Amino acid sequence: MGFVLIALTGCTAVGPDFHSPAAPDVAQYTQTTLPKQNQATNSTAQGTAQSYTPAQTVPRDWWKQFHNPALNALIARGLTTSPTLTAAEAKFRQAQQTFAAQAGSTQLPQVNGKLAAQSQGINNSAFGQNGGKRSFELYNAGLSVTYNLDLFGANRRALEALAAQADYQQYELEAARLSLAGNIAIQAIAQAMLNEQIATTEAIIRSQQDQLDLVEKRIKLGAATRSDALSLQTQIQQTRATLPPLRTKRAQANHLLATLTGQLPGAASIPQFTLADFVLPDTLPVIVPSEWVRARPDIQASEALLHAASAQYGVAVSNLYPQINLTGTLGSQSIAPEKLFRPDSLIWSLIAGLTQPIFNGGLKAGADAAHEALSAAAANYQQTVLDGLRNVADVLRASTNDADTLAAQTAAEQSAQASLTLIEQQLKLGSANYLQLLIAQQQVAQTRLLTLTARAQRLNDTVALYQAMGGGMTSPAPPMAKNTTTHDTPTP
Repeated sequence: MGFVLIALTGCTAVGPDFHSPAAPDVAQYTQTTLPKQNQATNSTAQGTAQSYTPAQTVPRDWWKQFHNPALNALIARGLTTSPTLTAAEAKFRQAQQTFAAQAGSTQLPQVNGKLAAQSQGINNSAFGQNGGKRSFELYNAGLSVTYNLDLFGANRRALEALAAQADYQQYELEAARLSLAGNIAIQAIAQAMLNEQIATTEAIIRSQQDQLDLVEKRIKLGAATRSDALSLQTQIQQTRATLPPLRTKRAQANHLLATLTGQLPGAASIPQFTLADFVLPDTLPVIVPSEWVRARPDIQASEALLHAASAQYGVAVSNLYPQINLTGTLGSQSIAPEKLFRPDSLIWSLIAGLTQPIFNGGLKAGADAAHEALSAAAANYQQTVLDGLRNVADVLRASTNDADTLAAQTAAEQSAQASLTLIEQQLKLGSANYLQLLIAQQQVAQTRLLTLTARAQRLNDTVALYQAMGGGMTSPAPPMAKNTTTHDTPTP
């Protein structure tokens, strides 16, 4: 694909200097242009029109656009107490400390102090002398300094790879934060929908029971038959049978909200939501694809892994070249501790060592393996971008089509309710029967429940769009790995 471009040459340490892949060369996410706004209906709280607005980013606290204080408090608690987020934060700190440890051990000379005392013995007779065995004490004190010149950048590339891994953990933390907030919002919407579906179903059962009571009275008066009552009883029990699955789903939503916010399901404090508690935002931010790749934590995480693979390939290549190490020592040696630091007991050394691989087939194979890992990372990055583009396209189309669905479903509910009202009036006048009433009630129940689902889906679409646009990610500024690229050693 044309938008994955990795420069494999450059005037730096051996191996490739990393450059961010080019952004997707597309102007829009879908094949056909989106309408300026979703279709509006005025009959429900989630029926307002939404317009697509060009944006550079989305609000980091995007969930506040729903104007639901209970949701805001729940997400704030989740961001503070979620074990998943705590683990992601710990992994990021671990990666930072690993980078710091590598930087401390490779960028500066290593200085070590030494203080030792030892007892030695010699046998004079081994040298043709009299006197038998002789023993003495030897004391040593000194400093040693070692430094790898890193002419071909092995240490710098290794440090670059660790910095890229730290960036990866930073973006993974952002992705975990975005996923947590999105999951809490979606489960809160699901709970609200189920609460209203349960309330609607219970209202339908009460209405059906009222009708059954009326039929029982009419039977006593000889104005209705037992079959009319049996039909209503069947309908009531069928409606009641739909309640337990709805209650189970609501309980599951509450249990998931508890665990997402770090609470025990059996002792959690979870607010109860209704769909009317959520205000549907009237604008949907859409970031252009060229900027969007920098706003998605999953894409930036994939790029960080690509950067790490590039640097690790540089390490493997540098292993094919000479390694030069400098070692210097300055110390004191004496057989008497009181003479240890006198000028006549000082000793020093300076050693320069060069190691050049002559024959090691494993080094070349290691470099080839690292190059293949770089190719795999580039392909994975490409797939991540493609999946992200598909995700955005799906969400944009869903937000448009689901708005149309809600408009049609709202109209259907209004028609069904009008039909039921008419039949109830006709029944009082004796021009309609109970079978017609049952059919009308069933239509109202079905359309009402479907309308609630459609209202919830529009809210879910908005959550999904905020997530697809990156959720207001705050990236490292600048990323750690981009500060470690070197430009002083030419590539042979």
